[in-house]
Parts: sequence; C-alpha cells; structure tokens
Amino acid sequence: MAVLHRALFTWFNLLIFLILLVLRLDLRIQWNWFIVFIPLWVYDNILLIYIVFNMISHCKNAHDRASSLRRKAWYMTAVLTKLSGQVLICLKLEAVQWGLPAKAVLAPFWLLLPALVCDVFAHLIQQSRY
Repeated sequence: MAVLHRALFTWFNLLIFLILLVLRLDLRIQWNWFIVFIPLWVYDNILLIYIVFNMISHCKNAHDRASSLRRKAWYMTAVLTKLSGQVLICLKLEAVQWGLPAKAVLAPFWLLLPALVCDVFAHLIQQSRY
C-alpha cells in the first residue's frame, strides 16, 4: 500500500473514531464504549498483522540484521501496549462500579510515552551519524 493510502486510511479511522466519541459524549448515542473504540482497534489489529507478516518474511529471508527484527518486535510491543491502554479506558468508562483508579488505567500510556520519546531520540542520533 502506498504511503498516501496508509495516511488516508489512518486519518479516516481517526475521523470515524472522533465522530463516534463526540456522539457518545454528547449523549446522542448510548452505545457501549467498546463499540466507540472499534475504529482504533481495527486499525491496531491491521497494524499488528502487518508487523507479524513483516517479521515472518524477515525470518524466512534469513536477514542477518537482528536490529531490524528487534525494531519490529518493539513496534509490536508498542501497539500491544496501546491496545491494553484502550481496553483499560473502556473498562473504566463502562464499568464505573469497579472503581478502577486512573493511575492503573493510564499506566500503559505512561510507560509507552517515555519509551517512545527515548526511541525517537536514539533513532535521530543514529541517523545524524550517517
């Protein structure tokens, strides 16, 4: 898929999610929060499938660069962490009687964001050497 198509698909999914979120917050729909988050989950699952196929093709072609396989594993970890955070947010919003603390709900994002910042910083330093 071309870069333009991927970008359009990403923005379309985000637009659908934001429309559903606004409708739910304005109380125009009374859908379950898990239904509102479906566009994000569809996108993340497609992304996970893409990463898994890339990892499989990487192993089949017997590439020598372990760093690229490690990078793909990092991408998979980041997407799975984001998915777990989304599930926790939906549980917090849907099951109020459980009393999930906000610290526990946002923990995956608080772990993911500094890791992403460090990853981008390290990647920028590595690219500046070449």
